[in-house]
Amino acid sequence: MDKVELLAPAGDLEKLRMAINYGADAVYLGGEGFGLRKASKNFSIDEIEEGVNYAHEREKMVYVTLNIIPHDGDMDGLEEYVKDLYRIGVDAVIVADPGMFSVVSRTVPNLPIHISTQASVTNYETMMFWYNLGVRRIVPARELSFAELQNLRDKLPKDMEIETFVHGAMCISYSGRCLISNYMTGRDANLGDCAQPCRYKYALVEEKRPGEYFPIFEDEDGTFLMNSKDLCMIEHVPELIRTGIKSFKIEGRVKSSYYVATVIRSYRMAIDQYYNNPKNYKFNIDLLDEIKKVSHRDFTTGFYFGKPTDKAQVYTTASYIRGYDFVGLILDFDHKTNIATVEQRNRMFLGDKVEIFGPNKEYFTQTIEKMWNEEGEEIDVAPHPQQIVKVLMTEPVEKMDIIRKERED
Repeated sequence: MDKVELLAPAGDLEKLRMAINYGADAVYLGGEGFGLRKASKNFSIDEIEEGVNYAHEREKMVYVTLNIIPHDGDMDGLEEYVKDLYRIGVDAVIVADPGMFSVVSRTVPNLPIHISTQASVTNYETMMFWYNLGVRRIVPARELSFAELQNLRDKLPKDMEIETFVHGAMCISYSGRCLISNYMTGRDANLGDCAQPCRYKYALVEEKRPGEYFPIFEDEDGTFLMNSKDLCMIEHVPELIRTGIKSFKIEGRVKSSYYVATVIRSYRMAIDQYYNNPKNYKFNIDLLDEIKKVSHRDFTTGFYFGKPTDKAQVYTTASYIRGYDFVGLILDFDHKTNIATVEQRNRMFLGDKVEIFGPNKEYFTQTIEKMWNEEGEEIDVAPHPQQIVKVLMTEPVEKMDIIRKERED
């Protein structure tokens, strides 16, 4: 069976390695220009090459975003940049604008081009327009339902692939085509610098009462009219696969390594469990619980089951739900002593009850009973960012396993 691709966000090299080790088949990332995530660290050319080599050694793919909606000056240097991407072996670039497409296709005609969700493709004729120009993968607008996607899949040539977002933040506008950020803050969403004003708290002002602000509220804290829930389709892996979607895309290049590892691990396990027994597949609710252990908003299925009602919005807060902290990354493990070398990511204390998990395996729980600093001295707390400590483990662990702790507040 030709398996669906699990496509992960990579905001930097650590996240790229984390995504691949935790089960991604491919990653997408942005360079220092032409992409839509200025808030992400992004990659230099040398870092992209390092990431491509790391991925290809493990038979994984790397796609680079060139998905801004550019003005003339925003395209300066594009030809040399895509030549560099082609030279280092990038597997495809992701483009939204026809002008960008033209420059890339004539400069490096053998470099595959995927059409971004920013292009707001919603119909068969537009997909065939791109197909006839040589495109073989499209990320349609997120506003399409299962029925629409199935209809497209049935009509399209077999070698036209559909990639869809299955998890992550949603935009109030059609696939990011929003001017509010530019108008209110001068930060252009279509150039990758959205300030997310859709998540601001708004009030009503009556014409004859300037300065008097009337809350539009669900409760005493006000309301957030345009604040979307996060997309989560992990419970619907069978429907997604049966629709003929080629690639499941996870949003989140500005999210943490912990977020990437946790979400990718859960989707990887759900996908593999389905393929192992498609006729008798039953969703493992524990995987949804796992995803809820990263920073998230309430979940929605977006437009997959038709146009969403107000259940797709969060009216009472723009805050994330944060139930757990990423407290440590396993760097090494001594099987003779059961002592792990750990890079601290949040404070750890003796007596902390923690959970440890890794790729494609169940987590286990233990209490931190012994901890040492780099000098071999026993310590009660690891308070310093990225401090290297030794921790006694109750079960074997592996490099790149993660230690997390439930938040107390």
